[in-house]
Amino acid sequence: MATTTTGLPLTDTAEANEMARDLGSFSSGVEKRCLVWMAERLPRRINSDHLTVLGLIGMAGAGLSFWLGSAEPLALLGVVVFLAINWFGDSLDGTVARVRNAQRPKYGYYVDHVVDVFGTFFLLAGLGSSSFMSLPVAVAVLIAYLMVASEIYLAAYSVGTFKIDFLRIGPTELRILLALGTLWLLRGPNVTLFGSRYLLFDVGGVVAVVGLVVTLLVTVFKNTRTLYRREPLR
Repeated sequence: MATTTTGLPLTDTAEANEMARDLGSFSSGVEKRCLVWMAERLPRRINSDHLTVLGLIGMAGAGLSFWLGSAEPLALLGVVVFLAINWFGDSLDGTVARVRNAQRPKYGYYVDHVVDVFGTFFLLAGLGSSSFMSLPVAVAVLIAYLMVASEIYLAAYSVGTFKIDFLRIGPTELRILLALGTLWLLRGPNVTLFGSRYLLFDVGGVVAVVGLVVTLLVTVFKNTRTLYRREPLR
């Protein structure tokens, strides 16, 4: 039977993730305290499933707002609102389960991350079909995201650690950066770099792809080395 880094039996992926969650982003400390405070005061009739669905609606709404923003720039304000809704639902669902001691490890792990994949698709579909990001860049970002997500989920099972931040940048920081970039779009969709004009979100998308690829390569190297040392050749 496999074991986690704590030496406990690794009976299933979800339980391992609960035992070894590596949350080290800039906002994680303050965010955790805020989420616990909100979870303790949330009406009992609202449960984790409601929040998970709300998070998905938030991401789909953000993608739709990008698409609508091509014709009506003020619709971009909806992106910021829906990103906040996504943060509330996506970040609070697990906290509510833990605060209420109502965890469903396998169900929660599976549903939460399937919803993340669908949500990211909706967001990038909205961006790729808008005038703010070219479709090839949106597809490249989606592919890079799916590759990193796959590595994270594999590492959660194989290494026993669930880590979703890199260089202390996690999902909350990415939402903030996306919201700031969206507000910048109200001034105009283009930026000038080295004498040429590009779409702001194309530049941001390329930077995101590079960052995701570097993250993937670094984590693959680290986790492969960890597993090689943990299971040496005999």
